[in-house]
Formats: sequence, C-alpha cells, structure tokens
Amino acid sequence: MSEYELIVTIVNTGFAEQVMDFAKSAGCTGGTILHARGTGKEEAEKFFGIAISPEKEIVISIVKKDLKDAIIKAIYNGTGLKSPGQGISFSLPVDDVVGLSRLLKPEE
Repeated sequence: MSEYELIVTIVNTGFAEQVMDFAKSAGCTGGTILHARGTGKEEAEKFFGIAISPEKEIVISIVKKDLKDAIIKAIYNGTGLKSPGQGISFSLPVDDVVGLSRLLKPEE
C-alpha cells in the first residue's frame, strides 16, 4: 500500500498560485506548476474562424497519504469547478519516492 499520493489539479491560467496557497494551508509542502491548454470540444472557441483553446495550468504535488483528503478539500473549496478557476483535482497512488527530503523522515 502506498504511503504517498500524487495530487493533480487543472485550473484556468492564473489560478495555479491560488491552488498552491490552498494546498499549503492544508499541509502540502510544495508542488510543480505546468502550463497546458485545453482540448475539449466545448472549450474551443472560434475567433475569426480560428479555434482557440484556453490556456490551463496543472499543479502537481506528492503528499503523504494521510494529508491527501484535507488538501484536495481545501483546493476544491477555493478553486473548484464553481469558482473562476474552474479547477478539477484528482489523486493517484505513488509506488516509489526518492529525492523528497521535505516529506521523508530523517531515517528514510
């Protein structure tokens, strides 16, 4: 059974820092922000006949499993689908972790 979880949150551009603020308020120690663009049919808008895909930001964080629910709840309450960030979050189990000194105990 995994001791860590990967939390992935996708939000509209400009809301990634907010996601990190909410995540940190619930115990997350950091994350990585990736730039992306949406490809959903309903997301593509036409501008002078050219399809424009909205810019997105993806925030990923590896957290201890016992913090995952609180962090996802904090993110959802702050930047969920009903907010301007229109965020979605999900988690995946992480089998192996190396190089995360802030998460690991000194003896690990």
